Amino acid sequence: MSKKNGNPAAAALLQGAEKPIIAQLDQKKGGVNTVIMTNFKCDQNQVPTQSANGSTVPLVGTQKPDTEVGEYDPFQHRSLPHPTSDMDTLVHLLKGSLGSGILAMPLAFHHAGLFFGLACTFAIGLICTYCVHLLVKTAHELYRRQRVPSLGYAEVAEAAFLSGPKAFHPWAKFAKAMINFFLVADLLGCCCVYVVFVAKNVKQVVDVYAPVDYHYDIRIYMALLLPVLILINLIRNLKYLSPLSMLANILVAVGLGITFYYIFTDLPSIHSRPYFANVATLPSFFGTAIFALEGIGVVMPLENNMKTPQHFIGCPGVLNTGMFCVIMLYASVGFFGYLKYGKDVELGSITLNLPDVPLAQTVKIMIAVAVFFTYALQFYVPMEIIWKAVKNNFERKTLAEYSIRVGLVILTVVFAILIPNLGGFISLVGAVCLSMLGLIFPSIIELVTFYEDPGLGRFNWRLWKNLFLIGFGLLGFVTGTYVSIQEIIHG
Repeated sequence: MSKKNGNPAAAALLQGAEKPIIAQLDQKKGGVNTVIMTNFKCDQNQVPTQSANGSTVPLVGTQKPDTEVGEYDPFQHRSLPHPTSDMDTLVHLLKGSLGSGILAMPLAFHHAGLFFGLACTFAIGLICTYCVHLLVKTAHELYRRQRVPSLGYAEVAEAAFLSGPKAFHPWAKFAKAMINFFLVADLLGCCCVYVVFVAKNVKQVVDVYAPVDYHYDIRIYMALLLPVLILINLIRNLKYLSPLSMLANILVAVGLGITFYYIFTDLPSIHSRPYFANVATLPSFFGTAIFALEGIGVVMPLENNMKTPQHFIGCPGVLNTGMFCVIMLYASVGFFGYLKYGKDVELGSITLNLPDVPLAQTVKIMIAVAVFFTYALQFYVPMEIIWKAVKNNFERKTLAEYSIRVGLVILTVVFAILIPNLGGFISLVGAVCLSMLGLIFPSIIELVTFYEDPGLGRFNWRLWKNLFLIGFGLLGFVTGTYVSIQEIIHG
């Protein structure tokens, strides 16, 4: 129904009355709250606590109808107990984007070539940043249409399909489920990568100082990590994991600083490395680079908790500033790391190329400990998604939750033991999950949301733009997955 004719507020109310109904679980009472998507208002004392994963934010039903439906400002209706400032959000964005993937960037450059890898890193970084802009901009529009103060990533997809053409309405729940599935797969895949990463670094240090008789297979180290991983992941409160996050950040910062010291010591000439590698290895570059650069999983939780969310996008904006720093740092590590070690970066992490001296071995241990603690933080998000989906099926909830936690930890370690190829594993996770979450889904969400209002634009430019992004993501998904699986099999 168009808002151009008649009273805009009345038209919006009539339009809202036609929207489908969403049933959501009441987390406190275990029942079901049925609410209409277009009739929400967040009262001062009824704002839900924001979910850590950003994909299970409950919608808040209104007690009183709002007479200014057409002028709803979602940012004025947010009531957060501890909102984050622009600087806080920038720091969290950097922390969420700077993971262990940065240590694999020299491997990505090995697959692409020195200068071609540099150009492609900036290109992929810009495309990823633009897709995050699409997601957040679309989310802001959906806040106004559905009259909610905030939504997580999966809820944005659900709301987009419900607010788009009627033919898309039946796919709303499927879209939400698919995003949650890929979020869980991505984050659990990262946990598998962390197990391999920690085991490889610890093994390399032990092999330097232990006799040859004690040079055990890397799978033994992964198995030995299992009891400690189970214990640390029995912690259910994120508050108690915060000190581990701080310690991990300090260890990574110190470790990267020392790593750069070794990189810039006796740096060879840029002519000593190929400028372009091989067309056949470019899919591996794509998977590794997008694994490192893509941090879309943290975007909506950060935006949902901002004091001034309108500052998240724009120029310069929190997102642009943060992603500029991330891209420059990743490009620097990839460029100079590959320039320093060349084809030896095939090990999958630049820390594994450091010399066998005490200071370098200390770096490996520090990074390994940091990544080990990051496992618990990374594991928290998929566990929350899974537990909220299944917890009402159990009577003894505490026992069930602990059992699921232990089972998932065992699953990640088993997968890591089965696939100890770190480089191939990183590329596979990036190609499968992050191409979907970072490129394809944001484009689909924007296309569905604006399909009718304001439309596809002159010459259908919005359609062609999003089809290009979807095609680019699918190309990376298919080729990256194939090459990564081949690398894992042959490795």
